[in-house]
Amino acid sequence: MTRVRGIRGAITIQENDVEQIRQATQELLQEMMMRNSLATEDIISAIFTLTKDIDVAFPATFARQLGWDRVPMICLNEIPVSGSLPLCIRVLLHVESSLTQEEIHPVYLRDAVNLRRDLVE
Repeated sequence: MTRVRGIRGAITIQENDVEQIRQATQELLQEMMMRNSLATEDIISAIFTLTKDIDVAFPATFARQLGWDRVPMICLNEIPVSGSLPLCIRVLLHVESSLTQEEIHPVYLRDAVNLRRDLVE
């Protein structure tokens, strides 16, 4: 049975640089698709958040380069909580999947593994 599922992911970059944002966004999204056996047509929508120290490019721009041109996406600022992880791109994907909630694989890469050590394999 296919259901709507949410899948979380996050990745960090070293500096506020367009090429780093492109590379990190595409790495994160490709890893999320691979680990959860997704095709582009399975993706309903994507919500990206960025820490306030990332402001030179939209991650959605780079998702479109992966063929996500028909996927509704939005980019927002993460709330600036004191002491939070800097230079972090987060995403919440809404997808159609036959996976159960327990079978869904969130993806946290680079320093973002510190956000949810309980979910990192």
